[in-house]
Amino acid sequence: MLRPVSPSSIAAPAADYVHAMLVEAPRRWLHTSGVVPTAPDGTTPDGVAEQADVVWGNIAAMLADAEMGPVDVVSVVTYVVAGEDLAPVMAARDRFLDGHLAASTLVTVPGLARPQWRMEVAIVAAR
Repeated sequence: MLRPVSPSSIAAPAADYVHAMLVEAPRRWLHTSGVVPTAPDGTTPDGVAEQADVVWGNIAAMLADAEMGPVDVVSVVTYVVAGEDLAPVMAARDRFLDGHLAASTLVTVPGLARPQWRMEVAIVAAR
């Protein structure tokens, strides 16, 4: 149902993602809002690496509730406050996807809706 689209006529992706994902005959779609690094107890960790773990944990909970998993993720858009180290953010995404490739965009921004948030992620999943 999901097919990576990476034409040989364009440069390869810059990291662990595909240029596009073709979704053929999906029965269900899940679109998230920007998933923020607020833990279930209402706290937000200080470091961006820890925030990334909370964000992906929240996404895992949403996918599970929708009876989906990482292999159903089609697209990821990550927003990170400028100046933060991008490596742990990308590593958390890669750990969560565990080899599954999705279309992925990473954008640095001057700030997010709450000053303690250093990053957030929105996904689209299809099954």
